[in-house]
Amino acid sequence: MPHTILVVDDEPDLELLINQRFRREIRDRTMRFVFASNGQDALRQLDAQGDADVVLTDINMPVMDGLTLLANLNERYPLLKSVIVSAYGDMANIRAALNRGAFDFVTKPIDFQDLALTLTRSIQEARTKRQAASDHERLVALARELDVARRIQQSIVPTRFPPFPHRTDVAIHASMQPARSVGGDFYDYFFIDEHRLAFAIGDVTGKGVPAALFMAVSRTLLRSTAARGSSPGECLASVSTSLCAEDVGGMFVTCFYGVLDTRTGRIEMCNAGHNPPYILRADGSLERTPQAGGFMLGMFADASYDSATIDLRPGDSLVLFTDGVTEAANTGDEQFEEERLEATLQRLAAAGGQVTAEQIVAGVMADVEQFASGAPQADDITMLVLTWAAQGSVVAA
Repeated sequence: MPHTILVVDDEPDLELLINQRFRREIRDRTMRFVFASNGQDALRQLDAQGDADVVLTDINMPVMDGLTLLANLNERYPLLKSVIVSAYGDMANIRAALNRGAFDFVTKPIDFQDLALTLTRSIQEARTKRQAASDHERLVALARELDVARRIQQSIVPTRFPPFPHRTDVAIHASMQPARSVGGDFYDYFFIDEHRLAFAIGDVTGKGVPAALFMAVSRTLLRSTAARGSSPGECLASVSTSLCAEDVGGMFVTCFYGVLDTRTGRIEMCNAGHNPPYILRADGSLERTPQAGGFMLGMFADASYDSATIDLRPGDSLVLFTDGVTEAANTGDEQFEEERLEATLQRLAAAGGQVTAEQIVAGVMADVEQFASGAPQADDITMLVLTWAAQGSVVAA
């Protein structure tokens, strides 16, 4: 596509000279020249035909002079580059033109070799500026899209706490902080029936939009499969098979899935390559959940998954988290690690009184943030805490 130069001058001979001097460029379609006799005519042509790359304009013209034209170009066509043509001794007008935004100037009588170099440089500068503006617009559009994606992702996971205010036998609190606008972590909880509460936490390999999309698919498959009432092992096996059928190369998801019987405190669970949750007992002791489960979801279509059971006592809490918690790093590249998480949980339990699910989440997140000391967040940080009380007892969120 030829570069367009709009020549603005009231001397009719200039059009002939330019067409003669740049005949090769015109023939090879590397340059295209259009002509206007004054500033008003130039603006009319720009409005009608669209933007040019460069405006080559005289200063002294009837109807609208070059300086007035420059003021209009800066306002209406800020990406366009302008070159002033003026007499050699007319430095006052040349300086005024440069102050009004002219990119360069040439003097009369015109040295066409110098003009060719000036136009080439002006065209390159104009194209660079246009590309930068285009890139900026794309970045702004992408930022808007990511913001929409972030809001959609936040709407996918439940965020109302306490989620079951009418129930006194169970309390849940959760938090998710993506490392980018959108992330690959998720959590979920919902009742399968009146007494069985399903809950899960997961972490997709990778970051950003691809991980967020894979997360949404994984969460949807898990919820729809769990609704059938299958055991956690059977449920995750089915989800893994479905993810393998999607054939998303190189993307997998770790997942811990459990079902709590709110009448007894028994949890049937399965762990697909995820960080084992902690059981924070009401007496302040800390336990790890058993290693029962299998591979990450989406790795093998025929993978089988084991289930196991754990029993909560009234006031016990199950603390689920993603590796963004334990792998959070400070400015010295040290990681938070399991030992600090365990110390935080035990400190919270030893503070006196019944520690709530919300207090556990808030306490851990605060310690992680303090440990990081402003270091950039490298991974999504997600927690879900479930606290159980015997049926008829009161449990706070």
